[in-house]
Amino acid sequence: MTRKNVTPRIELLSFTWRQMHTTILATFFEISRTAVSMCSAGILLFFVALWAAKTDLARTSGLDKIVVLSNLCFAIPLAVFGAEHLSGARFIMLGVPAYMPWHLFWAYFVGFALLSASLSIATRIQVRWSGLLFGVMMFLFVAMLHFPRALASPRDRIAWVIVVREMSFAGGGWILAGNAMRGQGASKLVTVGRILIAIAAIFFGVEHFLHPAGCPGVPLEKLTPVWIPGRLLIGYLTGAILLVAGASILLAKKTRMAATYLGTWIVLLVLLLYGPILITQMSDPSTAVKVEGINYFADTLLFGGAILALASATPRTD
Repeated sequence: MTRKNVTPRIELLSFTWRQMHTTILATFFEISRTAVSMCSAGILLFFVALWAAKTDLARTSGLDKIVVLSNLCFAIPLAVFGAEHLSGARFIMLGVPAYMPWHLFWAYFVGFALLSASLSIATRIQVRWSGLLFGVMMFLFVAMLHFPRALASPRDRIAWVIVVREMSFAGGGWILAGNAMRGQGASKLVTVGRILIAIAAIFFGVEHFLHPAGCPGVPLEKLTPVWIPGRLLIGYLTGAILLVAGASILLAKKTRMAATYLGTWIVLLVLLLYGPILITQMSDPSTAVKVEGINYFADTLLFGGAILALASATPRTD
């Protein structure tokens, strides 16, 4: 082959490489900044929390390994939501009540608070304060935002699901705080959290039987994709598990076992159902679709983390 024939090929390969490199860079920069920051925060907290739990993981066996990961399951969503507040503050500020001043300030403030709480819970440092304050923040969100909206539209089931969901998140934070404390106040925090989680489980269980096609776990408006096999069966099964476990937790009968099984089931749903949904939605060019997929994944994981926190805080002799 002559030198004249080789040179055009080299130039063609060089041009193809430059074009491919440009395409990769363009694709990268087209990805939503909000979606990238949310995923990055979640992945980072995953490794931090996994490192903090490595000793307990080595000491436990069976489903207790899932219970040990309660802090991890709780901390990751807080980091995800914190990153969402910071990267999308201009949008988040629209949800601040009109009577409150400095809307943008509160969007950033909540974002930093969520990131701080996630790091504290992941590393298990000062959890009695981070869990307590996170629970208080969720309670204030319900009192100031979600409950008034539900009262304004009493027939809107989604509004009531959000109220119950946020209260279960508050209960999970209080359980984490109580488990890190000692004394009578700690047991009261765990008891309040247990009741809130039980109410949420029972309420969600009923919703699953009324709307089995909805995504399981936290029954919001999103439907389970038709490409998920046995989606109605998964909905009914999740509803039954929520009802049975919720009743057991509410009556304080075999609380640890019920919370362990329910929390494990929710985490499995996150990995095996919400994981593929997230991957599918992340390939969509719309930022809103990407963020929705991340939020559903994180919401359900946080609910599972709250339930597993209850299992961790309940004595084995229960």
